[in-house]
Amino acid sequence: MKNKLLSVLADICGYKKICAFGMGWLSVLAFAPKFWVLFAYVGFSYLLYLLVKTKEKKELFKIGYAFGFAHFAFGFAWVGNALLIDAKQFGWLYPITLIASGAFFGLFFAIPAFMTYFAGTKWKKWIVFSSSFVLFEWIRSFIFTGFPWNLTGYTLAFSDEMIQTASIGGTYLLSLVAVLSYSVFGVVSRKSLLPSIVIMIFCFIIMWSGGYWRIANADFSKSDTVVRLVQPSIPQIMKWNRATREQNFIEYIALSNEEAKKVPDIIVWGETASPFVLDRDEIHLDMLKPLLNKGSYLVTGMVSYKEEADRFVPHNSMVVFDNKAKPVGYYHKTHLVPFGEFIPLRKYLPDFIKPVANAIGEFGRGNGPEVLKFDGLPSFGGIICYEAIFPAEIVDKNNRPEFLINITNDGWYGNSSGPYQHWVATKLRAAEEGIQIIRVANNGISGLINALGIEQQKLGLNQKGFLDVTLDKKTEQKTFYGRSGNSVIIIFCLILLFYGFINRENKG
Repeated sequence: MKNKLLSVLADICGYKKICAFGMGWLSVLAFAPKFWVLFAYVGFSYLLYLLVKTKEKKELFKIGYAFGFAHFAFGFAWVGNALLIDAKQFGWLYPITLIASGAFFGLFFAIPAFMTYFAGTKWKKWIVFSSSFVLFEWIRSFIFTGFPWNLTGYTLAFSDEMIQTASIGGTYLLSLVAVLSYSVFGVVSRKSLLPSIVIMIFCFIIMWSGGYWRIANADFSKSDTVVRLVQPSIPQIMKWNRATREQNFIEYIALSNEEAKKVPDIIVWGETASPFVLDRDEIHLDMLKPLLNKGSYLVTGMVSYKEEADRFVPHNSMVVFDNKAKPVGYYHKTHLVPFGEFIPLRKYLPDFIKPVANAIGEFGRGNGPEVLKFDGLPSFGGIICYEAIFPAEIVDKNNRPEFLINITNDGWYGNSSGPYQHWVATKLRAAEEGIQIIRVANNGISGLINALGIEQQKLGLNQKGFLDVTLDKKTEQKTFYGRSGNSVIIIFCLILLFYGFINRENKG
């Protein structure tokens, strides 16, 4: 039976692609910080309704592309804020960034929409669209170095109980549950509406109950390890300013030196917090000695230099200094940001873009997840900013650390949704791997996330200060996902996709 309301909406708008574009924009509101998931139900269900009613291959592709263009152009709009820090030189690129985001990433909706052509019944179109969509979310995590931002599963992060499912199948399992749920009303009839709602509610109750049980039975007793998180909230425009960087450095030291009930075992600063190359700068290193002589280790982000092939290569690094202010450990960022920390195919760029490209450095790459271990401290691994958005890539599975330190700088993105979405991604990494994460931003959201992905303490966006947190005694919760990674959920999606394609002649 036709859904009359959706038919009327299509008639009013007149153009399916305009409708799809509008619904793609609305669906973005389901992500942090809003979590208005009702708009995801409206958007995805209406998209699937249009796909079911469309018979031409090209039109299916165009409808999916229109939806995806808006979904990603508006969903990634915060990325362009980084260009406005130096608006005079880079501001003209802002609209190009929005268009480019929609133009490229829109394909990750267009192809699953196109694939519904090969399914028979409307229910199989629902299965094909949902499973292929999640498969393309996974592909988005590694193609052209990857950008798995705003995975649909993140829309369920409004509930600590719901995200516990990520410990089984990761965020991609959450995405599959979310897309199946959000799009189902595009295929239900009046007769199947009530059973569909009942089944969906039942599934969500099962997920929530399992999460509640997992949280209720976790051990949250505290250890003796105290970590100080320092967030000075320095405006990005001042961070590398020659006139202010000395004062910025002093601000970090002052916040780190504030009195506490217990001297912190570790003090953590954010990504590239030090504007000085401390392991080669004795003057500024000496400024740290009174602070560290109290017995703390300092973990800070900074640009470090490694000699490679007779030249010094810059690295975006996490460096550990001991209580004698000596560098004793390094983690170098491995997953670099395209067009931020390196330029893909730099030498082939057209001449008009080269002046902009030349303003971006070429950073060296690290060796992947590593473990740092020091006397008297639990072992920890490093994640630098962007690396936290990659499922199954944040720990060495053969040598797991006891906790993770994620240093970042969301000051680039201002008062946008970006910092909130980055915080949610970090929570999901903790829930997936079952590992406690300390996140420290120069500006953004800093805090302690336990091994279940639950925030325990935090400093909010634009909040200046420090936070002393105590690690849990049990900083790990072993998870199925931590052992298996993405393989199980990807195989399951492939099975669903195969099921959706068989017996295609049974149309309905």
